[in-house]
Amino acid sequence: MGTDHEGKKRPGSDRLKRAAVVLVTLAVLFAGGWALFNVVTDPFGVFGDHLLGWWAYNETRNPQTAKFSYLEQHQGEFDSYIIGGPSTGAWSTQALDEYFGARFYNLTLNSQDMLDIERFVRWLLTHHEVKNLVLNVTVDDALIYGAQERSLTTAMPWELDGSSALGHYLRYLFASPRYGLSKLKRMYMDGLVPDSFDVFDADTGAIDYSAKDVEAIGTVTLEGYMAAHPEFSSQSGPFTLAGRQGCVDSVATIRELCQQAGVELTVIAAPSYHDHLTRFSQDEVEEFFNALAQVTPYWDFTSSALSRDPRYFYDPTCFRTHVGKMMLARIFGDDTVYCPDDFGTYTELGGTPSKLWEVEGADLASYTVKVPILMYHHLSESTLSGDTLDEQLGALAQAGYTAVTMADLRAYVEQGADLPDKPVVITFDDGYTSNLEVGLPILEKHRMKATIYVIGCSVGKDTYKDTGEAMTPHFTGEQAKDMEAGGLITIGSHGYDIHEVNGRDPDPIRHGVLQREDESEADYVRFLKEDCARFDRLMGPILGHKVDILAYPYGQCSPLSEMILAQEGIFATVTTLPGDNILVKGLPQTLRAMNRYDLEAMDLTGEGLLALLEG
Repeated sequence: MGTDHEGKKRPGSDRLKRAAVVLVTLAVLFAGGWALFNVVTDPFGVFGDHLLGWWAYNETRNPQTAKFSYLEQHQGEFDSYIIGGPSTGAWSTQALDEYFGARFYNLTLNSQDMLDIERFVRWLLTHHEVKNLVLNVTVDDALIYGAQERSLTTAMPWELDGSSALGHYLRYLFASPRYGLSKLKRMYMDGLVPDSFDVFDADTGAIDYSAKDVEAIGTVTLEGYMAAHPEFSSQSGPFTLAGRQGCVDSVATIRELCQQAGVELTVIAAPSYHDHLTRFSQDEVEEFFNALAQVTPYWDFTSSALSRDPRYFYDPTCFRTHVGKMMLARIFGDDTVYCPDDFGTYTELGGTPSKLWEVEGADLASYTVKVPILMYHHLSESTLSGDTLDEQLGALAQAGYTAVTMADLRAYVEQGADLPDKPVVITFDDGYTSNLEVGLPILEKHRMKATIYVIGCSVGKDTYKDTGEAMTPHFTGEQAKDMEAGGLITIGSHGYDIHEVNGRDPDPIRHGVLQREDESEADYVRFLKEDCARFDRLMGPILGHKVDILAYPYGQCSPLSEMILAQEGIFATVTTLPGDNILVKGLPQTLRAMNRYDLEAMDLTGEGLLALLEG
């Protein structure tokens, strides 16, 4: 099984391999009938998926059967597990490993029936080494209990529910071949960006939220976010917690089993979006959590000021991955990670749960901030002069603005660090010598910090790449190092060689960082990763650190480019789209694909710039 990128396995490394697999399976279909075809394609992971090995697909079809088979094949690789219904998928096993000092697997099920979870726990404790067990509980887990009707996508392994082994396998053996055919078809559709047919990360068991975790949610207001995600304002209800007592009984059983096996159990009541929580009967919800407190101690994150803001959730029932890290930080007393003051309380065994219905939303100003980013390029009389820059920065300073860095913004969203009252980010693209000779003295005069995004292949050059054609001079690597040492300048990446120019690069040029029409995804991934590596090889040794911020050439980007850059350690990206940015504490994705004002194009006076930022 090939790997096209870090962390996500693919069913084949290229189309030729995939074509060979399809031919073999089709031959099996015609030679041996659909029963053998179902074994070979194994779309539910029931038979071990030994040929295709596409566990992300199998787990999406039925995580209960597929994860059971996967763990049987990976005995000894994990010593700890987090288990629960669909919202459990947002827990990062990397964060769990760091805090617990363990090797976690995420046993997210598509079942919200606590009896199913109890059965999995019994099996884990009997057949696998278990050091830690984290049980993720939500109000939705009290909706049903002991469901009897099971489809191919919701069935449990026969070893867990006591059903007939023969009946279980025959059911999947003679299932419609359309399931296997669909799997083969989607192998050709599969790519790096997660699709609805492979939502899991097979290596960790967690849901693959890599695309949603780089979604540019910081370029819109809360109202804009709600408008773009109508699922937060169009919920059904009311719901009845008909399975609440059975759910509590199974949690009690799980605790007893863990105590008998010497396993450390941590029960966590995960956050619920407030409007979703109000779809339930207040009395039933209180009864459920009161009963839960009588059988186990637990960490309660169900309701807080955070629960009132939909940006902390992927959908009304599932919190974002970073919220999971915030929960772990609260549990382990890690004050380097931002957590709202009312986020998380520990309920002792026999204690009184927190008052879920008395929580109010926090003032937006307490955890969000508007940050404009200004963009400059070469400083000259024919572009934007030093006098104009001086006037603009002077006006900003006079109006009380403070220039901050991307690192300052990162500390704000990840750690909750303070920012000045009127923050602004000043950026220069390309790395021209004029930024050093003209811009730096003006920055020093007004005590303003700035970020310069340099083109790697142009560092220290006054001729264009391989052509030898004269171009505006760019400062050297040593000059970049000296500027950073001065404390006002941060060096960022504008790519090593992704800034192709009409008339200078061979046609057709690449449009910024975007994938070419005739370029396969695998080739594009290799191209962009290699460009990042070349930049690191050039600037890393000079600066003495990795450059982890990037400005997109021409401002063009895509979900795919954002995912790749995030994997390469780039925590913040900027475009050239005009507009402010709304940063939210606890949401690192608000640092992605940020807007910038192109001041060279706008031709503003100092007064005009203030009017733009404050209008």
